[in-house]
Amino acid sequence: MTGAARTLYLSGQLGVAADGSIPSDAEAQCALAWRNLQPQLRAAGMEITNLVKITAIVRDPADTVAVRTGRAAVLGTHSPASTLTIGGLSNPAWKVEVEGIAVA
Repeated sequence: MTGAARTLYLSGQLGVAADGSIPSDAEAQCALAWRNLQPQLRAAGMEITNLVKITAIVRDPADTVAVRTGRAAVLGTHSPASTLTIGGLSNPAWKVEVEGIAVA
């Protein structure tokens, strides 16, 4: 995107529902984490398509395919620059954390 006037840095979001429940599988957690990011985008007058860079931190390398599937369920065909890191998360129930950079 050229001529972007605003940049929004979105901190890590988890696959935790508003009621505090956490899905047990990585795909559902990932999709929920991306959905949790959307209200922040909308509050800034942006949508998923404004994301230009995303990062996912995945606890277990075996969950990589599930995380990609969960991401695709929300991002669809939108394909921002992407980084996936395998690393620890502070709560053992968390399988993935996502963050992004959006411009408008």
